[in-house]
Amino acid sequence: MTTDDTSGANDLFLFLASTAHDMKNSISVLSGTLESLLDDATPAIGPAYPQMARALYQTKRLNDNLMQLLALYKQVGKPDYPFDMQPLAVGHLVDQVVAAERVLLKSRGIALDVDADPALVWHFDEDLIIGVLGHAINNAVNYTVDRIRLAIAVVDGCLELRVEDNGGGYPAAMLEEGVSAASSVNFMTNSTGLGLYFSSEVARMHKHRGRCGALRLENGGALGGGCFVLTLP
Repeated sequence: MTTDDTSGANDLFLFLASTAHDMKNSISVLSGTLESLLDDATPAIGPAYPQMARALYQTKRLNDNLMQLLALYKQVGKPDYPFDMQPLAVGHLVDQVVAAERVLLKSRGIALDVDADPALVWHFDEDLIIGVLGHAINNAVNYTVDRIRLAIAVVDGCLELRVEDNGGGYPAAMLEEGVSAASSVNFMTNSTGLGLYFSSEVARMHKHRGRCGALRLENGGALGGGCFVLTLP
């Protein structure tokens, strides 16, 4: 590739990142407006309520994708990424995740069970882990029957963060592919694998005493459906 080609590619990436940033800001405003409207509304308003709930789900999904794209553009996982691992209470993490998902879950009639010790302290990048858990819950919203479980505990010396649902579980082919499915695009489900790829990169960034974080998918758990499992050393 010539110097002119490299310069042209960099200009294109910068333009795409700028466009994605503008889109994310607009989607964030739309999502916030829908959350405010739904927070004040009840299902008694009629067919508009589930339509607004579906619109909120799609805006949050799109916003997640754009934020992940921007994080990857900033080279998440690379040495120069502003990775900020701090000791944080699990209760503080849970409170933020629950607050971010409260209106969406309520509007979809989905219960969120939390099983975590709020006093437990662990080292992790707060913003990145909130993004990963939010993505996992938003994904579970689309597949659960009516219940999602967020469970956080120390398992084999690592912090294990689980997002489980009571839906039909992951397809066998996806379980066989595992996180490698993150690199594929499924036009039947409109899945780009971006969320899994982003989550696996975030997991790998967390390292301690020769161990690094990991991501896996499985079925079962406490609710019998799909389980998104992130482990941090």
